[in-house]
Parts: sequence; structure tokens; C-alpha cells
Amino acid sequence: MKAVLALADGRVFEGTSFGASGEASGEVVFNTAMTGYQEVLTDPSYKGQMVTMTYTQIGNTGINHEDIESAQLYLSGFIVREYLDCYSNWRATMSLDAYLKENGVVGIQGIDTRALTRHLRDKGAQNGIISTVDFDHASLVKKAQALPSMAGLDLASGVSCAKPYHWTEKLWELGDGYGQAAPSELKYKVVAYDFGIKYNILRCLVSAGCDVTVVPATFPADEALAMNPDGIFLSNGPGDPEPMTEVQENIRKFIGKKPIFGICLGHQLLGLALGGKTIKLKFGNHGSNLPVMDMKTKRVEITAQNHGFSVDIESLVDTCSLAHENLNDQTVEGMMHCNLPIFSVQHHPEASPGPHDSHYLFSRFTEMMEKFKTA
Repeated sequence: MKAVLALADGRVFEGTSFGASGEASGEVVFNTAMTGYQEVLTDPSYKGQMVTMTYTQIGNTGINHEDIESAQLYLSGFIVREYLDCYSNWRATMSLDAYLKENGVVGIQGIDTRALTRHLRDKGAQNGIISTVDFDHASLVKKAQALPSMAGLDLASGVSCAKPYHWTEKLWELGDGYGQAAPSELKYKVVAYDFGIKYNILRCLVSAGCDVTVVPATFPADEALAMNPDGIFLSNGPGDPEPMTEVQENIRKFIGKKPIFGICLGHQLLGLALGGKTIKLKFGNHGSNLPVMDMKTKRVEITAQNHGFSVDIESLVDTCSLAHENLNDQTVEGMMHCNLPIFSVQHHPEASPGPHDSHYLFSRFTEMMEKFKTA
């Protein structure tokens, strides 16, 4: 079946359909990862976006029931160079095509994803439409131009949990799968705010010895403090952090009272709560092969990233120091409070299927909580 991708600036690509049929819309971004398309599909941070995979062949390992980061697919559309329906993996239970159909996600294949990626890199991430029902280029471009900009959108409320819940699942191990933590293994009580939290973040926290209670994005700070946690975790999520003013005010109530660790959107929200600013990036950073430098040790880590906004560290010059820097575009990848037990990173230390260079950050969080408890 024919499918068309039209961008808001008038660029059009024709290909063939896979996954669900119909129309999908959202901000078109590109992801440079060579593996892990199932984790990309189930990452809540992609809500409102259509993801282009730069790797040429997608679908060859099928879909399994373990490599998921949330209970559903949140992205709007999926764009690949070549979809492979013949899959091979010892855990696979279905094809990518069937998975997209089951979840109502429209896909397009057979287009020049290299040309699309270069266009997005040069012109910036922008809104687009994938359609298997309307092939009129002018009509599709007009629809794309009518879509709201990602800037100014609070999307986290649409992916957050409805009520608090307890999480005890640990990291996956060959032969055992995902184990459950015994109460005796969990030394630190953590309240994790869900702005679109990925399952592997929760697994990493538990494996580091954290007794995790996940709460909704707007869960009152007073109620969280009443749980007497050892630390507060601020999760990843989609959209623009700036309009999330209620969440920012909530975070301010934890500052100086509990150790705080933020990842991705949580990092941006923390920056705003501390009085800083965020900026919209031209095309963002999405992938699992992006170099970051730890500014203290000068160690370079290969990281997974998925963000379209960045903290302006200059707006926090008297409050926080630059802890990590992106070596591709010199944007802020982490910050550390100058006086309080607060730190955050823009990249994803929990990355599944990898890389794992930044896993140590979860231990840094537990060490911070231990020091705060015994101070």
C-alpha cells in the first residue's frame, strides 16, 4: 500500500505502508540507534512525535514481551528505510508490522531516510503527516502546517500514571529474566515522579537498592514528604518543561529537604525549579551512540539520549555547575547543585539495550542519600 510523508516546510517523501493504515501526525525527529527499536517504540518521551530510524534495516529481530519501556506505544508514527518482515530472535513472538497494527501506529518504509535526516538536521525538527489515505501533497503539507508546535506543549500529563504504585522489579539477567527484589535488598526509600517514566529506570533504581514508590506528575509535594523518603527522583517524559508550572512549584518544595536526582525531562524541570531557563534545540538528540564528557573526571561516556530541549546552564551560574557536556553540540548533559545534594542528567543512564557507561549515576544517587541520612 502506498504511503506519503509530508513535512510542514513542503518536503514530501513517497514510500509504502507498514503497520496500521490511516493518518498520523507529529513532530518528525531522527534516532541514530542501530538497535533497540522496540524500546524506542515504547518510550513515553516520544509522545507527539514521529520517529525516523537512521539505521537502514528495521524489524529483523521482531518483537518480544520483555524489551518494553511502558505499557503501550506513545509515538505517533514510525519511519524506516527498509522494513524486514522476516524476523529472527530467540525471544521474538511477533513481527514489527503486526505490533504496529495491534497498537494503531502508522509506519512508512522505502523512503530515503538519509535524505530525510539531512533535511531535518539542516532545517530542524518539524511537524509532519504520514498518510495511507490522502496522497495529495499540497493537502498533506497544509495539514502538517496546521499542527501545534512542540514548544509550549505539556505532554507529560498524558503519559503519567493515574495513582501511586510500588515497583520491585530488578534488571534483566540472562537465564533469569526480570527478578523481584526482596525487602531486605531495598535500603533507600525513593519517591519517583512519573512524567513518562521508563521501566528500566525503575529497574535500575531497585537494583541499586531503592524501595521505589511511583507517583503521578502532579502528586503533592507535602504528601510525598509525608512518606519520609530518603530521596526524590524526577523522571524522563515528553514535551516542553516550561508550561509545567505546577510541577516546578512542587519540586521547589523538595529543595534543601531531600536529595534529588533527575533524568531528561526531570533534569529540565529541576533546572526551571532552581530558577534557570530551557531552550528548544534545532533537531534535538535522539539515539544510543552519543558522546558525553564527565566534566570532573574528563571521562567520555557513550550515552543514549532522547530530548528536544536543553537547560541553559548560564542561567544557573550561581546555583549549579556543569557536570556533563555533549561532545557533539556542547549542550548541557548534566548539572550538580553547588551546595545541596541535587544533581541531574539530560541523557539516559538506564539505557536499554545500552550503552551502560552511565549506570554509575544510580550508585551516585544512593551514596548521596546515605550521606544525607547520616549527616
